[in-house]
Amino acid sequence: MDEFWRQCLQAKSVVAPVPAEWDRYATLRSRLLAPLPDFDSESFGVSRTERLQLDPMTVMVLGAAREALERAGFSLVPGAAGSRSFTLSALDVERTGVYIGTGIGGMYSFLHNHAHQLFQRVRLALKSYADERAPAEGRAALDDALAMMAHGSRFHPFVASMYMPNAASAAVGVKFAITGPNVTYGMACAAGTVATGHAYRAVRDGQVDVALTGGGEYLYDEHGHNFRAFDVAGTLVRDCADPQTANRPFDQKRSGFLFSHGGAAVLVLEELEHARRRGATPIAEVIGYAETFDAHSMMSLAPGGAQIERMIRGALADAGVAPHEVDYVNAHGTGTQNNDAIEAEVIERVFSKRPLVNTTKSLLGHTIGASGAIEAVVTALSLREGTTHVCKNLETPVRDLNFVRTVGKHDLRVGLSQSFAFGGHNAAVVLRRYS
Repeated sequence: MDEFWRQCLQAKSVVAPVPAEWDRYATLRSRLLAPLPDFDSESFGVSRTERLQLDPMTVMVLGAAREALERAGFSLVPGAAGSRSFTLSALDVERTGVYIGTGIGGMYSFLHNHAHQLFQRVRLALKSYADERAPAEGRAALDDALAMMAHGSRFHPFVASMYMPNAASAAVGVKFAITGPNVTYGMACAAGTVATGHAYRAVRDGQVDVALTGGGEYLYDEHGHNFRAFDVAGTLVRDCADPQTANRPFDQKRSGFLFSHGGAAVLVLEELEHARRRGATPIAEVIGYAETFDAHSMMSLAPGGAQIERMIRGALADAGVAPHEVDYVNAHGTGTQNNDAIEAEVIERVFSKRPLVNTTKSLLGHTIGASGAIEAVVTALSLREGTTHVCKNLETPVRDLNFVRTVGKHDLRVGLSQSFAFGGHNAAVVLRRYS
């Protein structure tokens, strides 16, 4: 987390061209993406066996969950030899819940194994024909077709449990022997925020004392299927001439969102007195949540943003906070034409020009189901540290809001993090600096 935060404040982004092999399968209009760095899962207590039996998204969520628990001050006691699980000291696991959001679940595992199912026998038959009977002049074309049918070496025996939507939340429960509520939220780009909000309600209402909540996503696949799905929808960045400035949410020259290979973030939410009794120091307090639904379109926000405004005002009412008391808004801010214009209009309508505004997607691209959880982490750290990252590549804003242009010190007491999703889901959490 410390390295992540440092790089946020430095406005570091990693942008790369789409893999060349994807051009074999489709003509892609967007040419850029945000790749994931190599992830040393074993350093987070995820064994090689688990890595082979779980989707990469689930592996990342497990790693994030372990770091969150350790940073929250819980001692992880290794289970019986060979179990690869932990128990948590000083924690009532029956009063601990897991609430994880994801947009597409273990889609990588599904597509990877689907390619094996689809191509294995066809590829063997074509290879046999090419080796035994194909004319020399046709061999190059056959070899090219065979290369396009590349697939994994086997159909994985664990594939059903790898791609089921609830795999990540279930794996967290198994890994840490947590037997309380275990829930998965599939609200696309709002999934991480919805999970965090429902976990907050569970703690607030006394259903659990502690909740592990967040989101995860892994969007890479060998054939570029997930990328193409967003590309043909016209949502991805189009102006790709300069990779470092192509991603520009809230700018008048924005051309779509930067596709990210994914990510994960997990937060520990804990009833305040419960945390104090064990000597924990919270990063921030979650004090409000609300969600609404547009009932307008599967792919775009409703004009005017009435349901977004209702959601924001509902979250503030839940928190007992007036709009003028909000110091910072971590916006959804994808970089698409329609969404950014509507979101900026609603922010100005509710808050005027007072709060700082940025979007973490200007650094990371869009991590879909992980984005809301990542942005909740950024909001909490911004409140604690009294500073936040810039809204990167913003030159000509779509509206005259208080966008973060430089990193500086601010008196940040209350922040709001909001997410909108394909389908029409809107969700926001309100956080307060802990003191």
